[in-house]
Amino acid sequence: MNAWQNMLESNDATGWLIAIGIFAAVLFAVPVVRYVAARIFRSVSRRTGVAWGDALADTLQKTSILLFVPLAAYGALLSLAVPARVERLAALVAIAALLLQVALWGNRAIGFWIRRKVERARAADPDGATALSLIGFGARALLWIFILLLGLDQLGFDITALLAGLGVGGIAVALATQNILGDLFASLSIVLDKPFVVGDFIVLDNLRGTVERVGIKTTRIRSLDGELLVVANADLLKSRIHNYRHMHERRVLFSVGVTYGTPNEKVERLPQWLREAVEGQQGTRFDRAHFKEYGDSALVFEIVYYVLTRDYNTYMDVQQAINLAIFARFAREGVDFAYPTRTLHIAGGLTGREAP
Repeated sequence: MNAWQNMLESNDATGWLIAIGIFAAVLFAVPVVRYVAARIFRSVSRRTGVAWGDALADTLQKTSILLFVPLAAYGALLSLAVPARVERLAALVAIAALLLQVALWGNRAIGFWIRRKVERARAADPDGATALSLIGFGARALLWIFILLLGLDQLGFDITALLAGLGVGGIAVALATQNILGDLFASLSIVLDKPFVVGDFIVLDNLRGTVERVGIKTTRIRSLDGELLVVANADLLKSRIHNYRHMHERRVLFSVGVTYGTPNEKVERLPQWLREAVEGQQGTRFDRAHFKEYGDSALVFEIVYYVLTRDYNTYMDVQQAINLAIFARFAREGVDFAYPTRTLHIAGGLTGREAP
């Protein structure tokens, strides 16, 4: 009570009028500046097409008039003769209000950035959008922790000991949850590095299937047999992943064997017949066909061609058509496919052939 009485006695009417004017001017200027600045930033954004104008305008919308009341009061007190204790208390309240306002601005800016990223990623990568939301939550948490530590420091608390305690506690928590944290960071790595996205067909060791969802801890893959495979993200990144999404064409290698009794002139023409069988199919590019080797029971020809799409069903349709064309051509030309046989030499000059 004595402090307030001393303030009244130490300041004349002019000083009080100046203080009231400063207080009112600050509170009047805040909404005006917020409105005008937001319009300017949005106008710049519309004219130039840059996003930072919209970001600043959206951030300014989170300016709180109530939080500027302590700042206006502190500015007014600076024009008066006040006790040091009162001035110190007003300064602490003003600093707390300013830090809270900065936190609100930062929180809004992070939200604006995450919202734009999520809108762009939602159509192409829904799981990536979910992970971006997780990143936004982490960024907001770090912002509020930083503001809280600054506030405690201004209030006179020794935050060094607090940070040391948090460090020791964080190490203990990290050791206790290292598997969960490993999967979490692996999830972020998948989202940011994009070795695969939802809808990709991947082969993982002896597992193969289509990615259905990339979660925080696990990735779900629908196998060709129909069952759902759930793989920990950390284990997933430790394996060699074959991603067929970026395969623009499929290289195919297969062999055909004919019997050793095939006439020489037909053996010489076989590579051309095989080439015609491949080139007769749409969506293919022939590479080569060669008499590769003498097998145990066959003359082996090797054929290489490309299917100009990554679709597996299309590849199988093309391979089936090529096989049928080869079968029909061999039938017309009187060429026999080879199959495993054994020739037995019997004492006395008799020989016989049998199939296993």
